[in-house]
Formats: sequence, C-alpha cells, structure tokens
Amino acid sequence: MGSFSIWHWLVVGIIILLLFGRGRFSGMMGDVAKGIKEFKKGMAEDEDSKPAARIESPQPTVVDAEKQTDKTS
Repeated sequence: MGSFSIWHWLVVGIIILLLFGRGRFSGMMGDVAKGIKEFKKGMAEDEDSKPAARIESPQPTVVDAEKQTDKTS
C-alpha cells in the first residue's frame, strides 16, 4: 500500500514530460544560468566601485602642534 508500482512511476514520468517538455526545461535552465551570471557580474561591479577602506593615523597639523605648545607653556 505504501510502495509505488512501475505503473505509478510511468504515469508520473509522462505527466512531468508533458508539463516540462524538452524545450521548456532546457529554456528554463538557460534562463536560470543567465540570471546567475548577471548576479555575479553585479556583485563584481559593486566590489570594484567601492574603494578599500584604510585606517590611517591622523597626521598632526600645525594647529594641533600649536595647541600642544600652548598647553606646555
């Protein structure tokens, strides 16, 4: 009762072939592949457009140096 016979699998296979025929399935997979390629291309463009973040220590300016000399005198 819980197992399927060969006839059940044959009917299921025929229904799948009718719904997703040879042309429909290959066309659908081609569209999926194009979508993946466009997604990867978009992700690569996002990475290229953003410059790398750098953390640099701020260089003391003339104003900062004058403030330090004023505090010490």
